[in-house]
Amino acid sequence: MILKDKSPTKSNSPKIQAGEKQELDVAFYLRRAFKDHPQVFVFNDVKFKHNNETAQIDHLIVYTYGFILIESKSITGEVAINEHQEWSRSYRGKWQGMPSPIKQVELQVALLKSLVIDNAQHLLPKMFGKIQQNFGGREWHSLCAISSNAIINRDCMPKSLEDRLVKSEFITDKLLQIMKLPNSTPNALHFLSKNVRPWFSKESITRICKFLLEKNIAPTEQLITDTTSLNLTEPTPIYSGETKAEALSNSEQPRVINLQCKGCGSVNTLEAHSGRYGYYVTCSKCNTNTPMKAPCVQCEDVNTKVSKRKDAYSLICGSCENKALIVFDNSVALATATKEK
Repeated sequence: MILKDKSPTKSNSPKIQAGEKQELDVAFYLRRAFKDHPQVFVFNDVKFKHNNETAQIDHLIVYTYGFILIESKSITGEVAINEHQEWSRSYRGKWQGMPSPIKQVELQVALLKSLVIDNAQHLLPKMFGKIQQNFGGREWHSLCAISSNAIINRDCMPKSLEDRLVKSEFITDKLLQIMKLPNSTPNALHFLSKNVRPWFSKESITRICKFLLEKNIAPTEQLITDTTSLNLTEPTPIYSGETKAEALSNSEQPRVINLQCKGCGSVNTLEAHSGRYGYYVTCSKCNTNTPMKAPCVQCEDVNTKVSKRKDAYSLICGSCENKALIVFDNSVALATATKEK
């Protein structure tokens, strides 16, 4: 069942639109496979905050035996992973390194696991009315789904990663292989079968799904209203077949970056300069120089450069193309940095 659809992001950036399309493609395959499945619950594009950390999850699967998180990645060209688990990709005939989507989704798994464990008393029942159940023994998996037209170089790829990297068109086959679902929802007689994996009861999985919808930072309207029933309402699909691409939007909202002195933290005593190593600001209070060049504010890529046009400065990310405003000492500079899918 689909409990949360992908929320379109307004952007006219080709790279952002490509990332959007990749997430929509994966969501499409998940809907086709699990729309009416009684043991599989799908959340697309959810965001959780716990212990002052935030996780943005492209696709989350809650099923009878546990959780699967999927990171979607739009890659046109070839992708390779070496024996050190370092990722690289080709773009227009040139190779460059890229952050590992697997490492990214592993961080998301850690945060989600901590979130549900810390709330186990609200999500799982007590055994014999006394012993609180927990999430020990539940399954946790993570995958990376890349564009179906990408070329995957598996020559030096570690086996542990090869099994977790899959093209979008094969994502549901991989999920079914991982989940190994029984023909019917387990019950008390399930212990007599060869499948002895701990499972979530009907009531528990309903509580978990309701909890996740409520904890989503951008709350959905499709909430479970009865924690004793799985009579869930699916949201209306944001696309259907031929109109799927229309879910990609075409406007972009700028971000704001407040530049401050790295020495004293002042924000209103800064003056812009340029030097041998590029543009920077000098603090008149402590005389400390702070460079304008910084990693991308969204994707954290260090491949950025600063340019100037009149009195405005632009921080341009070589890996992504969204916009943000850098503000310092009553001056504004334009910066571009956004997550690439």
